[in-house]
Amino acid sequence: MRVSDHDPAERERSRADHGVEVGHDEPLDFAGAALAVVDDIPPGRVMTYGDVAAELGSRGARAVGRVMATEGGWVAWWRVVRADGRPPSGHEDAALEHYRAEQTPLRWVVQPHEREYVEALAYRLDLAAARHRPSATP
Repeated sequence: MRVSDHDPAERERSRADHGVEVGHDEPLDFAGAALAVVDDIPPGRVMTYGDVAAELGSRGARAVGRVMATEGGWVAWWRVVRADGRPPSGHEDAALEHYRAEQTPLRWVVQPHEREYVEALAYRLDLAAARHRPSATP
């Protein structure tokens, strides 16, 4: 869990350090805007790369993926997933720890007794239960 989840002042300092300034007169660039959307995803919830892009009025899911790969380390990166519910590629083990800590709804696609079972690859996010839709929030 990030310090900024508990301390609003720390959250604002962190956002400012990364060019994400709330109330600033200049518009954010795409990366800054995408990171601001991700930073606002609550614990236990997720958005897809496409959801983040749509929130910005874009269809650039791949552009969001690039932002997350290059600049997403300071936000809750595990809360942005692929459209099929898979966690960020190459980070399945670390993401699973975060999902368990935040009690994010998961679904298991391979069971432990099955020969193909590898825990990090056996789950998907339950998008029906865990998807965050900020535009739908009053």
